[in-house]
Amino acid sequence: MSQNKNALIRYKTIDKCLQNRYRQWTLEDLIECCSEALFEYEGRENSISKRTIQMDIQLMRSEKLGYNAPIVVYDKKFYKYEDDEFTITDIPLTETDMNVLTETVSMLKQFKDFSLFNDVSDILQRLEDKIYSEKSHTKPVIYLDKNENLKGLHYLDEIYQAIIKKVPLVITYKSFKSKEENKFHFHPFILKEFNNRWFLIGKKKGSQPITNLALDRIIAIDYDFNLPYLEEDFNADLYYKNIIGVTVNSGLQPRKIELWIDAINAPYVLTKPLHPTQRLITQNDDGSIIIHLLVIPNYEMERLLLGFGCGIEILKPESLRNRMKKNLQMALEKYKE
Repeated sequence: MSQNKNALIRYKTIDKCLQNRYRQWTLEDLIECCSEALFEYEGRENSISKRTIQMDIQLMRSEKLGYNAPIVVYDKKFYKYEDDEFTITDIPLTETDMNVLTETVSMLKQFKDFSLFNDVSDILQRLEDKIYSEKSHTKPVIYLDKNENLKGLHYLDEIYQAIIKKVPLVITYKSFKSKEENKFHFHPFILKEFNNRWFLIGKKKGSQPITNLALDRIIAIDYDFNLPYLEEDFNADLYYKNIIGVTVNSGLQPRKIELWIDAINAPYVLTKPLHPTQRLITQNDDGSIIIHLLVIPNYEMERLLLGFGCGIEILKPESLRNRMKKNLQMALEKYKE
């Protein structure tokens, strides 16, 4: 059990003791009650020093925890609350507390597609009621960029459950390039979100490469409890280390991409790097910059770079420079009379 949780149990135990006005509480009594409470939670003996409980009382009295508990000592040995009605479980929320809780509730509610949040939905509702009973109704000030109309979101929980329970899926899928639906077994590893779209990462068979499936292209999902789940030590951090987006072109090695960024876009790229491997190489007098990325080229990367329009120039490698040049020339053709 974490030290923070141990401390919280001690605070609550001391509070419960001091609420009982029908007996006198010495430091030894508080130590004994805290030891019993920790034993009840952990199932083993916990050695609590006198110094620990003294520090707990000190913290409960202070503003550090927000309790400001009116704990006093009388007859030089007994502890009590000076205010008979005081309890740390009934501390009013500050304005800052309520603002933080309001935004937290708003953000958590946006993940309603996952069943793991069902268990806390009633808690969130009670928390909302508590917050709104103590403050006037205010609009959220934090908004996550989430497309509620995106297809396939209703599959999120089914896939999530299959991953944690290690059950192979039977997926009916139709990619943008395919004319017909395909039905196949799939061993799900992780769910990944990129650019407001969700992707399922896994394998069809052990001998085949890792594949990503867009949830908005899934037609139907079923489970196959008879097929053994493909156990694989999949490290998502390592797999996507040199990738922008979700597409990993197997067999390719990371390449150094050298980019010139104009003065208008330079501050945005510097404050929000295109990739964790981004390194500043040159800062020019006119405000433009040259940066390096160490990534495996893919569709998502090219789409990102094209989005900068004339504000970017691919300097290296030559193959990527020529490919982007061709794309821009084709785009320009569409604007000719």
